[in-house]
Amino acid sequence: MQEMTPYELLGGAGVVRWLTDRFYDIMDSDPSVKPLRDMHPADLAGSREKLYMFLSGWLGGPPLFMDTYGHPRLRMRHAPFAVDGDARDQWMKCMAQAVNELVCEDALKQKLIEAFYNTADFMRNREG
Repeated sequence: MQEMTPYELLGGAGVVRWLTDRFYDIMDSDPSVKPLRDMHPADLAGSREKLYMFLSGWLGGPPLFMDTYGHPRLRMRHAPFAVDGDARDQWMKCMAQAVNELVCEDALKQKLIEAFYNTADFMRNREG
């Protein structure tokens, strides 16, 4: 029997959409991550949709981002932004809060937060 993907374990498209929306709601309302929020456009609709599409495939579901935009090339797409340790940590604060609100199962929660951290850390393109 094949192991379930994180996408399946979370509950599929609707839950990934909720996670994405909750992440951006936190980022949009938490003053402690204002520098991260300021890297994004005033209207977050496009950002929400692209992250949702990316997370769908990244978590083992339909590769929506790749089907639409091609390979994610995360570092290249983030190159115009100063992504340092502070930006990574602010991003992680929002995502960890969203994951903690969504996921009840500790092993899955830990696996997701670790994977998100590794990806966020990979995005760093500045010291600090």
